[in-house]
Amino acid sequence: MLAHLTPLGLPSFNEPFLTPQEIKQTLIDAGLEVYRTTGEEVIVADRVRDNLILDSGVRVRAGDPMEVRLIMGLRQTQYPNEPPDALFGRLRQLAAAAMGKGFAEVDTKTAAVNDPADAKKRLDTFFELVLAKREPDRAAMLDLVRFGVEIAKTAESRH
Repeated sequence: MLAHLTPLGLPSFNEPFLTPQEIKQTLIDAGLEVYRTTGEEVIVADRVRDNLILDSGVRVRAGDPMEVRLIMGLRQTQYPNEPPDALFGRLRQLAAAAMGKGFAEVDTKTAAVNDPADAKKRLDTFFELVLAKREPDRAAMLDLVRFGVEIAKTAESRH
C-alpha cells in the first residue's frame, strides 16, 4: 500500500517523509540533544559538561529514506610520522563496528587547522572519514544515532 509521496512527487512505501524540524523533535523526544540544524541536516550534540555541548559527529539528513551520517576524525599531530593513507586506515579500523551495522564509507576529507592568530600558519591537519546509512524507520534511526554518538567518541570531532 502506498504510504505517501516523496518531496519529489515520487511514490514511497516508507514512513512519511520527515522534515528536518520533525527529525529534530523526534531526537529531542527520544532524549537526545540537538547541536544545530543546517538545511536538510540535523546535527546531534554531545554534552561534555553541564554547560558545554559539542558537535557529536552524528547527523540525520532528511530524505526518503532518512540518512544517518557519522563523521570520525583524527589529527595528524596524534600520529606525526604516519602518511595520510595510514591515518585513514586508522579511522577505518575505528569505524569497523559502524560498518558492521551497515554504515558505508561515503567520503574522506582533510582540513587544515590554522593558527587563529596567523591564518598562514598551519598547526595541524584533520583527517575525516564520513560514513552513512539510510534508514526509513524512526525507531531504527534513533538506535543508529545513539550508536553513532558512542562510537564517535573513539575518534574526535573538529567542530
